[in-house]
Amino acid sequence: MCFARLFVTLQPEMCTIEDFKVDLKGLQEAVTVFRYHLDDDYFEAIDAPEVRQGELDVTLTVRKASEYFELDFHTEGVVHVVCDLCLDDMEQPIESNEHLVARFGDVSDNEDDEIVTVDENEGMLDTSWLIYEFIILAIPIKHVHAPGKCNAAMSKLLSEHSAARSSEEVGEQPIDPRWEALKKLKD
Repeated sequence: MCFARLFVTLQPEMCTIEDFKVDLKGLQEAVTVFRYHLDDDYFEAIDAPEVRQGELDVTLTVRKASEYFELDFHTEGVVHVVCDLCLDDMEQPIESNEHLVARFGDVSDNEDDEIVTVDENEGMLDTSWLIYEFIILAIPIKHVHAPGKCNAAMSKLLSEHSAARSSEEVGEQPIDPRWEALKKLKD
């Protein structure tokens, strides 16, 4: 079976949600590639709650089969997040590859995270929020600047308050007698 490749590159002046709607009914039995360039306008258009800025490129490859569509998302770029230590903005590199299957059917039957059900009467799949979710999932749980790149003043305050708090905690809490006995055995 041979598939043709169709390329659609979208870099609108002002990003709108409509740019991310894929007409599944209109696709031919081929491989269609959509390329999106995401910037701050994208995050504003979808009213993103966690990430508001970034510069990313997304390649969406859609392969139409007889009864379903395979969607492969490749996302690469950077987003701006808050550093967990100094609270300054930082660039967080992102790279992810995600795979979904879309099919036509009753939207209320959608119970699987890897299968997206699209209303057959509408035939449109809005990928804007899917792309955003993949971006969020690609961000590490802990995001901190590279060593030496954090805000120096904030790092100094953090270390001063951490040292003061840990010395207070040690002074207040007596050692559990069971641990004390184990410590004696160790010595």
